[in-house]
Amino acid sequence: MRRLLDFVYDGAAAVAALFMVGLLGMVLLSIISRQLHFHVPGTDAYAGYLMAAAGFLALAHTLKRGEHIRVTLLLNALKGRWKQGFEIWSLGIATLLAVLFAYYSCKLAWQSHEFHDISTGSDATPLWIPQIAMALGTVVLALAFVDELVMELLGRRTRRNPDEQLRNE
Repeated sequence: MRRLLDFVYDGAAAVAALFMVGLLGMVLLSIISRQLHFHVPGTDAYAGYLMAAAGFLALAHTLKRGEHIRVTLLLNALKGRWKQGFEIWSLGIATLLAVLFAYYSCKLAWQSHEFHDISTGSDATPLWIPQIAMALGTVVLALAFVDELVMELLGRRTRRNPDEQLRNE
């Protein structure tokens, strides 16, 4: 199961990286088209879709690598069972919020599909298409938070070295 979950997190991150490359391509196309005096409609909109997709799909991978910003002032002041209890409470709240975020992101994509909602730009992109990446990214993030909570409850959650966290900031 661990290998499957890690594959899902890494796969979402790989797709996010591909969207980042696509974003670079859109920006370069926009710059080149301006320099050569021709217009490619929708490049700004598609760049925005790709940026949002990359950000959402990378959330779970970032969480699992301990790279999300955490305010640890209170957590570092606690010891023993208090610290573990606060960690479980925090992960529980974060899991609840992530599940709600995933639910409403999926609902938004579904409703956009049902109502045939399109972008206001000249390309008239059906909005459910870029919203799928947001929905998928939030579902994987919710899965990652459930994973973190279960691992904490089982006492198998890996702790990051404080020195490593300081180096990353």
